[in-house]
Amino acid sequence: MKRRPPPSVDPGFVEFVAARSAALFRTAVLIVGDRHEAEDLVQAALERAYRHWDRVAVMDAPEAYVRRILANLAVDHGRRRSRGPLPLSLLEHDGAAHDRYPDVDRHDEVIRALRELPPRMRAVLVLRYYDDLTEAQIAEVLGISVGTVKSQTARALAKLRAAMAVREQEATS
Repeated sequence: MKRRPPPSVDPGFVEFVAARSAALFRTAVLIVGDRHEAEDLVQAALERAYRHWDRVAVMDAPEAYVRRILANLAVDHGRRRSRGPLPLSLLEHDGAAHDRYPDVDRHDEVIRALRELPPRMRAVLVLRYYDDLTEAQIAEVLGISVGTVKSQTARALAKLRAAMAVREQEATS
């Protein structure tokens, strides 16, 4: 039986993956809260993008399109999960990228509080404050209105503040 050679992969896609997959992975880890799930999520997003790469490659911002796929997959994934807090595998150092901010006093607490937020709120905060996207860009990525981005951001920040206040109170008790 003769084996068929693998189909050739578009060099532009290979270049895109090499250049942007690490950033997509970091975003996915923060949104879903688990390195392994984030890897699956990035792989699924890249797979979907590759199926239509001829159209994606000519877009003004192919990364924004792939990030939208990633964010929507993450939110859908979060809806299917139970409502409990996510594991803290981001903080486990099993070959993970080095934490660039080890001196942030409450990094662990903030990550825990972030992971307790609903998936869309978590996605909005990660895209806004980690990926530094504008409200308009987040709205485009998630397929929601700018007003929804603003309200989700405000609600998510309020929940984070409340969770951090409780943690601080527990620590001083």
